[in-house]
Amino acid sequence: MATRLALTTLVVPDYDAGIAFFVGALGFDLIEDSDMGGGKRWVVVGGKDGGRLLLARAANDVQVAVIGNQTGGRVGFFAHTDNFTGTQARLVEGGAIFHEEPRHESYGRVAVFSDPFGNRWDLIEPKDMGQ
Repeated sequence: MATRLALTTLVVPDYDAGIAFFVGALGFDLIEDSDMGGGKRWVVVGGKDGGRLLLARAANDVQVAVIGNQTGGRVGFFAHTDNFTGTQARLVEGGAIFHEEPRHESYGRVAVFSDPFGNRWDLIEPKDMGQ
């Protein structure tokens, strides 16, 4: 029996703000947005072939406190692109903050950015998009 990681939860302050950034700026697909009742929604963004995030709206003070710091200040998320310059421009327009100039590594072009909620990401244009 094969097991695979299906979703990773990312706590956000607001569902619609999460959708606006991850779909509008980062370019993910909106896979699902279902009303669960009581103001709760099941919001999944990502690629149709995998790499999906479940956007969870913070529901209490403890959850609000971890927004943007769910990985202890480390880069916790990695996005691949086939057009670094275009994706970077779209991200900045969508509220991302880049912490460095793009650099070239053995695996491709990369730069660290924070999404509007404070989560740190690597934007990577791999030398081989199959990586």
